[in-house]
Amino acid sequence: MSIPCWRRARSDKVARMFSSKTFLHLAVPSPLRRGFDYLPPTEVESGGEKELLPGIRVRVSFGRTTVIALVLEVKDTTDVPANRLKSVQAVLDDRPLFSPTMITLLKWAGAYYQHPIGEVVSNALPGLLRQDNPEALSTALKGVRVWQLSDTGRELDPKTLSRAPRQVALHQLLANASEAGLVAKQIDTVQTHWRPVMAKLVVKALVQVSERSCLPAPSGVPPIQGPKLNDAQAAAVEHISKQLGRFAVSLVDGVTGSGKTEVYLSLIDNVLARDEQVLVLVPEIGLTPQLLTRFRARFAVPIAVLHSGLSDRERLCAWQSAREGDAPIVIGTRSAVFTPLPRLGLIILDEEHDISFKQQEGFRYSARDVAIKRAHFEGLPVVLGTATPSLESLHNAQQGRYSLLLLRERAGAASHPDIAVLDVRKQPMFDGLSSALVNAMRRHLDAGGQVLVFLNRRGYAPTMLCHDCGWVAKCQRCDANMTLFNRETRLRCHHCGCERPAAKKCPDCESTELRPVGAGTERLEQALRREFPETGIIRIDRDTTRRKGAMQSLLESVHDGTNRILVGTQMLAKGHHFPDVTLVGIVDIDQGLFSADFRATERMAQLIVQVAGRAGRAEKPGQVLIQTHHPDHPLLQVLLHQGYAAFANAALEERRLAQLAPHHYMALLRAEAVDEHLPLQFLEHARQLAEVLTRSFSINNVQLLGPVPAPMERRAGRVRAQLLLQTAERAPLHHLLEPWLQQLERSKLGRKVRWSIDVDPQEMF
Repeated sequence: MSIPCWRRARSDKVARMFSSKTFLHLAVPSPLRRGFDYLPPTEVESGGEKELLPGIRVRVSFGRTTVIALVLEVKDTTDVPANRLKSVQAVLDDRPLFSPTMITLLKWAGAYYQHPIGEVVSNALPGLLRQDNPEALSTALKGVRVWQLSDTGRELDPKTLSRAPRQVALHQLLANASEAGLVAKQIDTVQTHWRPVMAKLVVKALVQVSERSCLPAPSGVPPIQGPKLNDAQAAAVEHISKQLGRFAVSLVDGVTGSGKTEVYLSLIDNVLARDEQVLVLVPEIGLTPQLLTRFRARFAVPIAVLHSGLSDRERLCAWQSAREGDAPIVIGTRSAVFTPLPRLGLIILDEEHDISFKQQEGFRYSARDVAIKRAHFEGLPVVLGTATPSLESLHNAQQGRYSLLLLRERAGAASHPDIAVLDVRKQPMFDGLSSALVNAMRRHLDAGGQVLVFLNRRGYAPTMLCHDCGWVAKCQRCDANMTLFNRETRLRCHHCGCERPAAKKCPDCESTELRPVGAGTERLEQALRREFPETGIIRIDRDTTRRKGAMQSLLESVHDGTNRILVGTQMLAKGHHFPDVTLVGIVDIDQGLFSADFRATERMAQLIVQVAGRAGRAEKPGQVLIQTHHPDHPLLQVLLHQGYAAFANAALEERRLAQLAPHHYMALLRAEAVDEHLPLQFLEHARQLAEVLTRSFSINNVQLLGPVPAPMERRAGRVRAQLLLQTAERAPLHHLLEPWLQQLERSKLGRKVRWSIDVDPQEMF
């Protein structure tokens, strides 16, 4: 059938019109795995003030709402019919927020982890930059407000304000402050509801308000000189310094207390001398304060900090300072890996093995792997530091992809602690503590040392049991027991957050014989207060460190000797330096020896080594005691008698024989729904689609395992299942994933369940 001449001519005219136009390919925050094409706004097309470039934000209409999107590409063609394209409503930035290299990284991350590019970009932006709120954005970018007395205020006699006592108090507070003035946080610690009073002083011209950078200015105190490096430290610094200016990955495998941080500091000195920036990634907020203190003492430069504990304004200001190059050093947690840095010269990951570097919800990326890819794109070195390397990193070092730098001795006069196992079988236990451990604590406390008692379990007790009928308090929304909190008053589920008062009577038999079974950190703290009533005791876990600044305050009470017994979870295991801790007691490690997750023994070994490393870090010798009901477990024996390196090699060989990561590559498709049948139905459908695709595209060697119910089948009221994809080569897996997930997006079953893909999963739950 021929096309009428008039219609063909009109088609050609439309094609010519749009071939000469500019089209914008945008990352729009949506769950769809693709970008979207738009037309520029009219004023930009006709020569507006703001130039259209990749990396700028625009406001667009998307569906029935208005959203903030990022320009990924400016192009002159589009596959979308012309009459379906919308115009951008407004251009929001004068210049790009991200460089072309960073946009390449964001695109790579979206493609590799098979996540919608719009959500990837949103994850990389501070919250205020995702909103259409110019006023809030403008206020945040101004910096931090500072109040200080004006010349008139300094000359004022406070007696003239005698009828306004709150004004007098504020005037006196500012008079006693330094010339730099006070910020809101400093005034908040002294007075409440002070802003209206301060406004009156400003109106009277007694106080002046100014703005300063959100980054604390260097203290003005001359930087301290670091200790002389030992031979191993100096060799590591020399090796990595030679790599500056080109891509390379170095794995610094140093025993706890070996001075890895001093290696980092020396490397940063070298990078700053090149007028470049450094990005330092840490796994948790808890490590940031002490690291920041050391860095500020060594470097007289502004340091930006980025983590989830900041307000939106603080986060944007730090992010902007890094992007402008005003912060030579940036310290942050996982998401800081996407921070734009115009002069980036080095990336350091401390505790590279830590699972916190992997995002477990939404955009499931590994900050460690993204950092390495970023360094590759930007042509600069990466340092991975740890006392317990992940098996993935060790495997890469053995394959020659990474340089392996060993620090086998503790720095200074510190020696390795003695490690012993306490066989608690048939031994009397008191709230999780054996008599042998309590007696050892007394000896070390009497000798002037401090003691760390470690249990990786929060709450008072993990289970509440009826002694008469065997009833157990279970979560009504999860396949899990409720944890007892607040000294037997509240029950809480660690998986969904559900909480309820602890019952006084058994709901099955009405018996009052309800008993806590097992011990958590709360119960340990209570038991230790009975045993050591005259000794200062603190508990450090997620419940005691929720408030801002709480972690720093607790750590200071340890360093000044106020508290001599520390009870805590894995928050205490990483990176902390307690020079007076001479005994570490590990209360229970048995749960890590037997688990459905093949990574459980690796995590257990890392945790034991990291916790043990808190003992004997100064001149005083250290001791580590591990309570266990399985003292003869072979992997535990290898770890204790031959060290982590021998354990890791044995575990790598086991993984090779079992065809598990890092020798094989994995992706995990998860599905959940309220209907108990839908997840498995959807995953069975997904498996069938995958089998068809593997035949159609001749994709070989990709194993499909499952679908099966998740190890915890019901969580937060939803039933969960999973399908595992496994292969010896990465390319076939990724060749399958993209078309497969596009089909799942279009499937009817896919709209009835909540599903997600996890590439390189770190947890098999």
